[in-house]
Amino acid sequence: MLDPKFVRANPEAVAELLKKKGFEFPVERFIELDNQRKAIQTETEALQNERNTRSKSIGKAKASGEDIQPLLDEVQSLGQQLDDAKQRLNQVQATLDALLLGVPNVPHESVPAGADEEDNVEVRRWGTPAEFSFEPQDHVALGEKNNELDFETAAKITGSRFAVMKGKIARLHRALTQFMLDTHIAEHGYTEIYVPYLVNADSLLGTGQLPKFEEDLFRTPLGDRNYYLIPTAEVPVTNTVRDEIIDAAQLPLQYTCHTPCFRSEAGASGRDTRGMIRQHQFDKVELVHVVEPAKSWDALEALTGHAEAILQKLNLPYRVVALCGGDLGFSAAKTYDIEVWLPGQGKFREISSCSNMGDFQARRMMARWRNPETGKPELVHTLNGSGLAVGRTLVAVLENYQTESGSVRVPEVLQPYMGGITEL
Repeated sequence: MLDPKFVRANPEAVAELLKKKGFEFPVERFIELDNQRKAIQTETEALQNERNTRSKSIGKAKASGEDIQPLLDEVQSLGQQLDDAKQRLNQVQATLDALLLGVPNVPHESVPAGADEEDNVEVRRWGTPAEFSFEPQDHVALGEKNNELDFETAAKITGSRFAVMKGKIARLHRALTQFMLDTHIAEHGYTEIYVPYLVNADSLLGTGQLPKFEEDLFRTPLGDRNYYLIPTAEVPVTNTVRDEIIDAAQLPLQYTCHTPCFRSEAGASGRDTRGMIRQHQFDKVELVHVVEPAKSWDALEALTGHAEAILQKLNLPYRVVALCGGDLGFSAAKTYDIEVWLPGQGKFREISSCSNMGDFQARRMMARWRNPETGKPELVHTLNGSGLAVGRTLVAVLENYQTESGSVRVPEVLQPYMGGITEL
């Protein structure tokens, strides 16, 4: 959530900044509501002062033997007017809050302009795509060869956009997960954390999925409560600091977490229906940073490097792109996408998004740290990224390590996790 004080002081400037994201900030509506708020607040304060003055005069009138009933009636009337003004103030404030909750984060000045993914800017590449002496197959054909990647059975037991993995492919999927966690913990200094796969609405509000993106979520009512299946571990992990004041000595917090993720893909109807690229359920190893504001941009570069390291160890070619304003997520101030090369598609595909949210999520969550220089609580900055999406990494391994016979070589770094198996 944007700082209401900043928006109040600079509504036109905020609107101009948000144009880079393709968002039209309702300046006139905001100013109208804010003027109402200020007018009612002034009225409320005046009524409060007037009632206090009249209440004090009752004692004096009573001591001098005067009839105090008119004063009592006046105080009662002022109290009713005050209650009405407070109710109107609460209603206007709730409307203002709802408006601001629907406003995305402003992009960092370094975010390139552009409307969509076609305008993203390549930052760097690593590795060279392999040249095959045969026509490379995609992961669906490779996985279905031994019936170890089964979409028909998944459709039977659940529906489309799910997968059943068996045998060596299931083991490879598990090996990738363990390899990622071990690397981030042992080499990058993360603390592993295990979290619930169901969260409440407050958690989704805190990280920015609610109220705007409810259609992309799976809601699971239980009695008089509504829980949601997590769309990413970012939600529960980041919310561990909600309503907390963190000691400066504890920062930075760096968590890694493996969870399944659940997304309805309501906004992606008809896209990537073949295979494992875009599914309703998938696994991901998440990276979350909670840092001092002055260190968040360095943290973004470090986090992105940690995700890249996994691909480098797997010897998978990739590129890093800076997302343009029009492709930037709701809560993000800046995002790097890491795109891995998929020979079966002949193109780079996203495998990780690494984002700095600034204080946008922290303000929604009231997540703070105590600045030792001032002794006062201040908002932290939060960052997150995939380190990596496990299913898409599996896809990349299958397609990049395939042989002409249709078998798949196991990357050297994964062989210890596969019990020495070198080929699928």
